[in-house]
Amino acid sequence: MSATAVSSSSTSGPVLHDWRPEDPQFWESTGKRIASRNLWISIPSLLLAFSVWMVWSAVTVKLNGIGFSFTTDQLFWLAALPGLFGATLRIFYSFVVPIFGGRRWTAISTASLAIPALWMGFAVQDPTTPYWQFVLIALLCGFGGGNFASSMANISFFYPKKQQGSALGMNAGLGNLGVSVMQFVVPLVITAGVFGALGGAPQNFVQGEATTPIWLQNAGFIWVPFIALFTVLAWFLMNDIASARASFAEQSIIFKRKHNWLMCWLYIATFGSFIGYAAGFPMLIKTQFPAVEALKYAFLGPFVGALIRPVGGWLSDKLGGARVTFWNFIVMIAAVFGVLYFLPSGASGGNFYGFLAMFMLLFVTTGIGNGSTFRMIPIIFRTEREREAAGKGEAAMAQAIKDAGKESAAVLGFSSALAAYGAFFIPKAYGTSIAMTGGPEGALYVFVAYYVTCIFVTWWWYARKNAEVPC
Repeated sequence: MSATAVSSSSTSGPVLHDWRPEDPQFWESTGKRIASRNLWISIPSLLLAFSVWMVWSAVTVKLNGIGFSFTTDQLFWLAALPGLFGATLRIFYSFVVPIFGGRRWTAISTASLAIPALWMGFAVQDPTTPYWQFVLIALLCGFGGGNFASSMANISFFYPKKQQGSALGMNAGLGNLGVSVMQFVVPLVITAGVFGALGGAPQNFVQGEATTPIWLQNAGFIWVPFIALFTVLAWFLMNDIASARASFAEQSIIFKRKHNWLMCWLYIATFGSFIGYAAGFPMLIKTQFPAVEALKYAFLGPFVGALIRPVGGWLSDKLGGARVTFWNFIVMIAAVFGVLYFLPSGASGGNFYGFLAMFMLLFVTTGIGNGSTFRMIPIIFRTEREREAAGKGEAAMAQAIKDAGKESAAVLGFSSALAAYGAFFIPKAYGTSIAMTGGPEGALYVFVAYYVTCIFVTWWWYARKNAEVPC
């Protein structure tokens, strides 16, 4: 059999046995097409995951209006719990792609989203549904949060190092857009009987003196047909990469790598902020500016943050991830002080549009930081492994590149796992600060202090002259 025939055979079918993205000839002739197909199925699958994960941020503001009687703290818990469980799942999802294969896991994890989506749709139709059931549904929505870790790890295997910033930025940025899509779509679909008699009867939503019919169940049901579609597409059109296979024991080396923990610290500040601010934004608007219809504006922040993420990856490909990350944290701090300035204080009712503008800037910085930090990770680990293999021959260098790819994928997933706890802690920090002091200012000052530490970490290890790993 000719080399060409072997190559063709090895790059067809669900499992890719010959995968060399760093080989320019292979990439242009074969690799780019396959990688693009996997990316463009991964993106909408991830978008659906984010939509289901964050759906409670839109649902909580309507529950009491249709007959439930939950406290503000209970509602903040429902908005926060998907973040808690999703972040915990990400720890495990970080390592599953090299064990099960990206195609299989994308299909399985996408299908799992139907469970909480359907259950929510039925639960909100019954005003006697106990709070503990909503807690379970909110936890199961964490399936969507877990998917990010496996999705990013999977896509990292498909692209050459010089294009990983852009590819991961596209996957994450357009996937993150699911938060904004959800916050835009849910207010629309709950105003009509989209599924007819199959979707159930409307509920009477009471706000002040006005009563209007809404179909809150559509907040869950609307995602189910798309979940089914992309589960099928992932199973039949995506690929597993044979060379990316690794056991958990092989991947667990990252826990001994200092730069794993440093990059986790930075990514918590970028993605953790993005997802936490997105989860808490509707309830924060509702509590601080009660005259404002929160869901009219809540989608804007996640929208700009998600759209700008690929720009963060692109800028980092051009200017360097560490430089972009360093200056981005400085702007993040300025944006938080802007939010603080426009919040209601004392006799002042605050300025909603100033508050909104500063939060939009804050969401932009979280998106850019998401892209720039994820651009840093593959470069850091490849640099370290290549340094270790220097002077030991071509075989050692080839193995170093392979090991760096596996470690980078694991770190991409694991750092996203820890960062996802932001979806729990930020809404809860708001709730706790409001309960203790009457406002969210205390939580915001804590966030500023954290961002200051991130500026130092970025500068010392990655951005300054003679940094340990310039990137």
